Amino acid sequence: MKSWLLAGAAGAALLTAAGMAQAEDKQGGSMIVTYKDDVSTLDPAIGYDWQNWSMIKSLFDALMDYEPGTTELVPDLAESYEVSDDGLVYTFKLRPGVKFHNGREMTAADVKYSLDRAVNPKTQSPGAGFFGSIEGFDAASAGDADGLSGVEVLDDHTVRISLSRPDATFLHVMALNFASVVPKEAVEEHGADFGTNPVGTGAFKMTDWTRGQHVVFERNPDYYQEGLPRLDKITFEVGQEPIVALLRLERGEVDIAGDGIPPAKFLQTMNDPKFKDQIVEGKQLHTGYVTMNVKMKPFDDARVRKAVAMAINKDRIVRIINGRAVPANQPLPPLMPGYDTEYQGQAYDVEGAKALLAEAGYGDGFETELYVANTDPQPRIAQAIQQDLAAIGIKAEIKSLAQANVIAAGGEEDQAPMIWSGGMAWIADFPDPSNFYGPILGCGGAVKGGWNWSWYCNEELDERAKKADAMTDPADAEARIEEWKQIFTAIQDDAPWVPIFNEQRFTIRSDRLDGPAGIFVDPVHIPVHYDYVSAKDAQ
Repeated sequence: MKSWLLAGAAGAALLTAAGMAQAEDKQGGSMIVTYKDDVSTLDPAIGYDWQNWSMIKSLFDALMDYEPGTTELVPDLAESYEVSDDGLVYTFKLRPGVKFHNGREMTAADVKYSLDRAVNPKTQSPGAGFFGSIEGFDAASAGDADGLSGVEVLDDHTVRISLSRPDATFLHVMALNFASVVPKEAVEEHGADFGTNPVGTGAFKMTDWTRGQHVVFERNPDYYQEGLPRLDKITFEVGQEPIVALLRLERGEVDIAGDGIPPAKFLQTMNDPKFKDQIVEGKQLHTGYVTMNVKMKPFDDARVRKAVAMAINKDRIVRIINGRAVPANQPLPPLMPGYDTEYQGQAYDVEGAKALLAEAGYGDGFETELYVANTDPQPRIAQAIQQDLAAIGIKAEIKSLAQANVIAAGGEEDQAPMIWSGGMAWIADFPDPSNFYGPILGCGGAVKGGWNWSWYCNEELDERAKKADAMTDPADAEARIEEWKQIFTAIQDDAPWVPIFNEQRFTIRSDRLDGPAGIFVDPVHIPVHYDYVSAKDAQ
């Protein structure tokens, strides 16, 4: 057995290492964050967008987490864990005394209930496929079993999870929001409204949600990590246009502009000396793309999909966002292991695209719809794509909707022919190439409410992906990455979606806030790690 231990004060010290880098441990104060759109849900089994991911992370905990500002996995609700020599059995010891926001102590039964709930088809979790390596997943996800047979409660503080196959990503999965631990009684009390009445073990608890106005988080005084959170209160204001939010931040009325620096103000803001110390820049594992629903004609024809890929001028789109990205030619971003530096993809070729359309029987073009989030610059990018498609005879009507509505449309098998993913584009849940496959290109994500908006399901590639993730021996690491490289090349030959660009991340904060850059621009997936933010004027 391989054993890992991170207990008591040592555990808390490691988990808070990035936050504790400050000279003084300040406690207190409040913060205001703005967003244009309302929050869709705070249910960790369901929430899966840029806006609510950080919020959920502050309300809930899982067995594992990342040390803030890094990609290093550390135990969270688990105090320690052991892994069998064959890599198939994980035994987690839970931290004693961790309480839910309702005051009840968390137990191993809550861990099992939460994982069972995440894969139950009634939950419609877009992250259910992440748990595919756990024994009993197929039966549980099909609704043929009450839960995951591979998750067993040994005692109140011990849970054993058995896998049906080795999984190199399993501990990463245990750090996802989808693996967050929730109390059964609160979920049953609120039913479908649990997402607006969240109860977790996290550093903050929600105290008010007024639709169309604000969501309020307050410090959890019983949080198990001493000294966290640093702030007493966070107010998320919604319905705020990004340009207005930036002006309010400049006046000291707002602390974080959640939608980022508006494109129309980007160069001006970046060149303004007064913002020099307030802008945080960081690289991210991100790809923005256009999906084509392979279940809907004419996108069931790979020739049509390739024609679309060849018709889009990616360089022009990058210019629209002031060069804050590089053109993409494959699903994986350049920073991700498995990125193929030799792969060229479908080059911009208008005449070649027209020829492919004619070959597919659409020489006169066709009409379709392109869904897009309604926050700038996404509609302008969609208009550029629309113009490019018009040049080869495709008339695409733009459907500009709130982000949550675009996500919902993508999760329906026959609703959205095309989606520009900007504003919702894929940022890695964890730093492994498999994360760019399962939820957005694999069969497990091609389900109602899922994020595989192209509804692409290649069972042969799914099997190859499973075998790649079963390569857990460090000696096979290079071969595993090479296999993932080939899987993504094969996907691009099928062209279920068009990679457009890999974007850089910029966050702007008020000068009242304190904390290392890593908590404002996390390298994995969290836009801001709210638990570690502090106020300079706090005591």
